[in-house]
Amino acid sequence: MQTVLVVVHLFLALGVIGLVLMQHGKGADAGAAFGSGSSGTVFGAAGSANFLSRATALLATLFFLTSLGMGWFAMQSVERPGLIIEDTQPAVEVPVSDPAPVSEVPAIPGPAAGAAAEEIPVIPSTTTGGGEQPKGTE
Repeated sequence: MQTVLVVVHLFLALGVIGLVLMQHGKGADAGAAFGSGSSGTVFGAAGSANFLSRATALLATLFFLTSLGMGWFAMQSVERPGLIIEDTQPAVEVPVSDPAPVSEVPAIPGPAAGAAAEEIPVIPSTTTGGGEQPKGTE
């Protein structure tokens, strides 16, 4: 039933959109959109505005009623904790073991966090070439 109501609601919404878009402002009939005068319309000289406004009002009313119906169905499917009384057993407490202590990570040797670039030591290269001293370690 709820699915049927949603489908009807969707078609009503599309119908209301279509009817509102077909209507023109004051002084322009629907016949003007089809390229003829107002006397040549399908609904007669004065009937198009009347028919479209009445159809729009009818579809809008049905749309409103289906909205209320869907709200009622939504409220019926929600469990309200204060209104439902059930025979429930108290929750069983599960013992929780203490987690293993986290081992501490050793500090990385090196300059302090705020040390300037000049204070960083230069590591000599391990290449076997001529015994040269790296720059900055003289």
